[in-house]
Amino acid sequence: QVQLSESGGGLVQTGDSLRLSCAASGRAFSSGAMAWFRQAPGKEREFVAAVKRRDGTTTYAEKVKDRFTISIDNAKNTMYLQMNSLKPEDTALYYCAAAPPDYALRPPTAATRYFFWGQGTQVTVSP
Repeated sequence: QVQLSESGGGLVQTGDSLRLSCAASGRAFSSGAMAWFRQAPGKEREFVAAVKRRDGTTTYAEKVKDRFTISIDNAKNTMYLQMNSLKPEDTALYYCAAAPPDYALRPPTAATRYFFWGQGTQVTVSP
């Protein structure tokens, strides 16, 4: 079983920055990719960014690609999401997720490809 634990959320103002962390632990943890998803009240969960553990290849949702940066420290089994120029529409519960290894060149963006999920950390951006 893999455990994922997010941290770093909070209440900020428009234009501020936050860095989220996701610490992974558990027996035989060997994910192929890790990702961030988010869900705002009344909306469906949406993909934010993902990274392949093997080579650091990243994929971003269009609405965040120029503002957010995903990274991973394999030695620490920790993934990060640096969020800059935050907007009120970024307000959501942010989840980290882990997917098993595969042969794809880029990390998956579909939530169904991720088998392990954290409990989420709340990010609130005030106008």
